[in-house]
Amino acid sequence: MIKNTNEKQVFKIKTNENVANAIRRSVGLIPTMAIDEVEISRNDSPLYDETLAHRMGLVPIKNDKSFKEGDVLKFKLDSKKEGTVYSGDIKGDVEVVYDKIPITLLSVEQEMKIKGKTKMGIGRDHAKFSPGTIFFRDVTEITMDKEFEKDISSKFPQNEIKAKASKIVVKDDQEKTLLDFCEGLAQKNKKKIEVEETGEMLFTVESFGQIKAEDVFKKAIDILKKEVKQIPKELK
Repeated sequence: MIKNTNEKQVFKIKTNENVANAIRRSVGLIPTMAIDEVEISRNDSPLYDETLAHRMGLVPIKNDKSFKEGDVLKFKLDSKKEGTVYSGDIKGDVEVVYDKIPITLLSVEQEMKIKGKTKMGIGRDHAKFSPGTIFFRDVTEITMDKEFEKDISSKFPQNEIKAKASKIVVKDDQEKTLLDFCEGLAQKNKKKIEVEETGEMLFTVESFGQIKAEDVFKKAIDILKKEVKQIPKELK
């Protein structure tokens, strides 16, 4: 584990690109709650009703572990105040993740009255249901001339550097990749560089806030397992 917060996880794992990509794609099958139906009775803002509804749909809603398919939460957004209308102005059964997302603007004596409800869905059907994203890259070992050791260590102090005769071997296994930096040094000084894959992958899991980054990864794994178990049944 390299980084572990509710919003982001970065870690190394020994796997191949096929499995890694299957996990990444499974994020689109994680069910989450999102604003789905919006009834606008008054909208004096400069945005069209359709644009307003779309923006509200993309506001992340906190998901409770007890939520299940078919559950519906109701909400309303009534505002007469001049200035920016934020996601935190949404009231009712829902709890927004970030309360400072701008939705629209109101001028003096303008008003908006909105009510609606949520539903459970998956990111494969609409982006508003997506709980986050997963991406990955190969962990590599970079071999280059020893003269570059100081430049690399000062810029990337967390990366491991090993001496190997007149060369150094740098492991590119941290959140911030150093491969581009090393290639730039080598190209600038007209030196050779060798890059070798280690067989490990560096995963980054980013949550949009509905559920923790750790849960995004775990749920993607669980869904992938269920999908794999279905293969023999589908082949019969």
